[in-house]
Parts: sequence; structure tokens; C-alpha cells
Amino acid sequence: MSSKFKTLMEIEGWDDEIEFLQECVADSVVPGICMNPDCEYTIGIEPDCTNGYCEDCETQTVQSALILKGII
Repeated sequence: MSSKFKTLMEIEGWDDEIEFLQECVADSVVPGICMNPDCEYTIGIEPDCTNGYCEDCETQTVQSALILKGII
């Protein structure tokens, strides 16, 4: 499990990867996290988002949980 994915799960309050992903695939908005190393900004985004906007870094570096796990 990537550290960014693990961080995203923890921030969202999940400790079971399978349950977290099951919840994500059943929704039209999923958690996303900034991929910059020193940033943990999260936001609800489209499931296929690979370049969402990070309000902290002001960069297009947010990826969805489903992209991080290679599901999409």
C-alpha cells in the first residue's frame, strides 16, 4: 500500500483497505489526496481524477483513491 493511499485512508477514518475501496467504488465522489511529498490536503473528487487542484500547494496534484490503487 502506498504511503499516500494509507495516509488518505487514515484521514478519512478507515483502517480496512477493502472496505474503504468498496465504499469508493459505490460513490460518485471519492476521497483524493495531494501527491506532493509534504502535503496531506484531501478533498472529495471524481473517481477518475488524476490532476485535481490542491488548495494548499496551488498545484494540480490531487489524485483519487481509485487512481492510487490502479482500479481506474
